[in-house]
Amino acid sequence: MLDMDLLKAFVSVVDAGGFTRAGARVHRTQSTVSQQIRRLEDQLGHQLLVREARGVALTAEGERLLGYARRILALGAEAQAALAGTMPARVVRLGIPDDFALAALTSVIADFARARPGVRLAVECGLSRELFAAFARGDLDLVLHKREPGSGPAAAVWPEQLLWVTGRDVEPDEACAGLVAFRQGCLYRNRAVHALEAAGRPWRIAYECASLIGIEAALAGGLGVAVLSQWAVSPRLRVLAEPDRWPPIPPTELALLVDQRACAATRDLAGLITAFCDREAGCAAAA
Repeated sequence: MLDMDLLKAFVSVVDAGGFTRAGARVHRTQSTVSQQIRRLEDQLGHQLLVREARGVALTAEGERLLGYARRILALGAEAQAALAGTMPARVVRLGIPDDFALAALTSVIADFARARPGVRLAVECGLSRELFAAFARGDLDLVLHKREPGSGPAAAVWPEQLLWVTGRDVEPDEACAGLVAFRQGCLYRNRAVHALEAAGRPWRIAYECASLIGIEAALAGGLGVAVLSQWAVSPRLRVLAEPDRWPPIPPTELALLVDQRACAATRDLAGLITAFCDREAGCAAAA
C-alpha cells in the first residue's frame, strides 16, 4: 500500500523544487521530508529524486510515479470531500505551446469560466515535446501541440504554414543568417536550421528565448530572423518572401489531444478551443 503522506511529500518536493521549500508547504522540517522520501524510495525499491545544485531532479522512475501520485492524491481529496458533502472544485489542466497566442485565447477561457464556475483552469506553457510528454504521463487533460503532419491520432488538427519573419523595419544580414529561436528541441528551430543548411546558407544562433514575447521583441529589435507559424505573425513583424534567399519551410501541424477519460468540463473546453482554432485557421487561410 502506498502511504498518502509519503506521496504528498514527494509531490510537494517536486512542485517546490527542493526539500526545504517543500517542508514549509506541508508544515514539516526539511529532515522529516527527506526521511519521508527515503521511506517512499525504500518502499518502491527505486530512487525517485536526485539532488542538484539548484534543487532536485526526477529520476526516470520518479517521473513515472509523479502522474500516479497526483491522481491518487486528487482521488483521496475527492473521496474525503464527497463523504463530507463538500466536493472540491474540479481542475482542468491545459497545455499550450510557448509560441501560441495565449492572449487570443482569453475570450475562450472567459467563456469557459462563465459556463463552469465550479471548475479551476490550470494552464501550462512549454515546448510541444514537453507538453506531449506531460500529457502521456497523465499530468495534463488536454494539450495543443506542434508536430509533424499526420504523426498520430488527435481530437482535431490544423495545418500550420511556417514563414521566415523579421522585425517590421529590419533588413536581415544576408551574409550569415542570425537565427532568433526557441530552445533546443523546438520543431521550428530544427526546420530553420535544416532549410538553411540545405540551401547552403551560413547561419548562427543569434538569440535564444523560451517565450514568443521574447522572440518577437528580439526580432523587432533587429537581432535576426526566425521561423514562425502564420498564427504568430504580429504587426511588429514582417514576412520575408524572397524564396531564393529564404527557402520555403515544410508545414507543420497543430494538434489537440484530449484524455480519453476526460470529464465533461474538459470536453467542453476542448470544444471551445476547437471552434477557436477553426476560426483562426479560416482567417489565416483567407489572408
